[in-house]
Amino acid sequence: MTAAQSPCPLCAGPSRPYHRNARRDYLQCENCDLVFVPPHQHLSAAAERAFYDTHENAMDDPGYRRFLMRLFEPMAQRLPPGSSGLDFGCGPAPLLAAMFTEAGFAMRIYDPLFAPDAAALEQTYDFITGSEVFEHLAAPGTEIARLLGMLRPGGWLGVMTKRLRNREAFAQWHYIRDPTHVCFFAEATFRFIAARHGLELEFSGPDVALLHKPAA
Repeated sequence: MTAAQSPCPLCAGPSRPYHRNARRDYLQCENCDLVFVPPHQHLSAAAERAFYDTHENAMDDPGYRRFLMRLFEPMAQRLPPGSSGLDFGCGPAPLLAAMFTEAGFAMRIYDPLFAPDAAALEQTYDFITGSEVFEHLAAPGTEIARLLGMLRPGGWLGVMTKRLRNREAFAQWHYIRDPTHVCFFAEATFRFIAARHGLELEFSGPDVALLHKPAA
């Protein structure tokens, strides 16, 4: 299968060429507007882990805490006291989970490389967060459906990822220089996700999307 024939990893819709540089192709779904890198151009698991190991996020880094506040604050404002949550894709420094714990919420963490606790994926939660995670997902449609299946009625899924703007900005975008970033979400993509799964959608700033699962 050529790059141009790759189906969308979010909705399986047809794709068209969007951008190309010296390293990778970028395709855009005709249904949901997701821009993605075709699977044959993804890094190997070993190369991906080696790149993650170059990141310098730390639990005691005040700059990292300020960054995570962009997701923490709007999520915490919407949660009843005593809510339980999962930080999905927490990475090697699960600071976001620690921030929710400090605020009185019960937290679990999961990361396929750094905290591969399969039992955490067998529970249900009042909220789930994914900070700088969704752009790494090779199969976002499958992963989003799994996360929503773990979310209790009335719960929230909070996603922090830089949003796609337009083709001109994309060509110069620092986000595409990270070789582990393979999916790029537009506002229209989040609206598609909300409509497909019957969710309410709110945007908080340029890189946070809040998806609410209606109560039964």
